[in-house]
Amino acid sequence: MATISRSEDLQGAELVLVNLRGARFVAADLSGAVMRGVDVQGADIDAPWLSEDGASLRVNGVEVAPLVDAELNRRFPGRSERRAESPEGLRAAWSAVERTWAATLARVAAMPPGTVDASVGGEWSFAQTLRHLVMATDTWLGRAVLRLEAPYHPLGQPNDEYASDGYDMSVFTTRVPSYDEVLEARADRVAMVRDFLAAATPELLEEPRAAAWDPDHRMSVRECLHAILNEEWEHHRFAVRDLDALAR
Repeated sequence: MATISRSEDLQGAELVLVNLRGARFVAADLSGAVMRGVDVQGADIDAPWLSEDGASLRVNGVEVAPLVDAELNRRFPGRSERRAESPEGLRAAWSAVERTWAATLARVAAMPPGTVDASVGGEWSFAQTLRHLVMATDTWLGRAVLRLEAPYHPLGQPNDEYASDGYDMSVFTTRVPSYDEVLEARADRVAMVRDFLAAATPELLEEPRAAAWDPDHRMSVRECLHAILNEEWEHHRFAVRDLDALAR
């Protein structure tokens, strides 16, 4: 299969009578793309940002973004609380996250040995997903909210673009940790969020912080917590998707 890399700019290109059957788009920017008379039978689109406020996707003239969001809320009880505003609401939202992941961890524990390290379609394994959530907590709570000088746990799993974007990879281990080590790091960061929320006040939630990936942009503490909750639910969805594939 031919590969078109990020170095090739196709913005504004017009593709007419092109056969893209079976093509795979990974981390591609298709925002504002217009498709007319296209055959999308069996197409599988995963767009994590489709659930953000103001997101839009129209299929045959129908705005489907809110429909997708509502269906995901139905499939994953507690997900609808991820934009809670009050300290009490955020504590309830985090409790829902903990319950959901606890059930998934129990499911994985009952699956065949090696499941936690299996990759589906080149995606992160279950263990790597948990490691990435450690890193996400460190980014949005440790770095952005708490403004720690050294927020990152060495077992954290950064995005593929982390190094190419110029960030320091030396803080992360190059060895593959055991699953028990991953679970320990994950449990520590889950408790870190829980403890922070236990003491959160309405005033604290309003305090401004530098955005994790854009220091010139200001976000409230509440918005940083929303980022953590979004990470949790999106990666749980990915994890369950792949566990279902492995079970089949």
